[in-house]
Amino acid sequence: MLRFIARQLLKLGGWTPVGEIPTEKKAVVIAAPHTSNWDGIWGLIYRVERGFDIHFFAKDTLFWFPLGWILRALGGIPLDRKVPGAAVQRAVERFTNSDTFYFGLAPEGTRSLKQGWKSGFYRIATEANVPLVLGFFDYRTRRLGIGPTMVLSGDVDADMQLIRNYYADFQGRHPENASPVRLMSDKAASSAGT
Repeated sequence: MLRFIARQLLKLGGWTPVGEIPTEKKAVVIAAPHTSNWDGIWGLIYRVERGFDIHFFAKDTLFWFPLGWILRALGGIPLDRKVPGAAVQRAVERFTNSDTFYFGLAPEGTRSLKQGWKSGFYRIATEANVPLVLGFFDYRTRRLGIGPTMVLSGDVDADMQLIRNYYADFQGRHPENASPVRLMSDKAASSAGT
């Protein structure tokens, strides 16, 4: 029933959902470009429509009743963002302690224009030794979904070039807020609120 409702909501929003749930048992799933609060809403609706058991971090302050119950049901995991490095460590632990686990995040880390993407997604995938799945929102064509799966090589520049090539034609809701597809320096990422 929920999947039917989600399918109807996507239709009403003019979206065409594409892609299949990865065959791998574990993966980091990124979604870009992230330029609007609507991305998270459409992403959750897509998650329900596909029956995709994917988890994500949300600010621990959002987990009050009844919102906390709803967020947990949708795959939300509370995170204290005041603890530096906690997100990467907690995500890697979840991969280590799970037989099947998909973890989703927006690599920009914010909806506003920054110098580049935060490195957390790359660090989680390499430290947990899991592949990266490229998810997307394209407001120009009204398509959203799951794209290819890639195994990171450890050559950050080469991997980021492949990722940059993939996302070159996608357009966010607010294209002027799309951060360039490159990893920010540690200093820039810290000031952007890692």
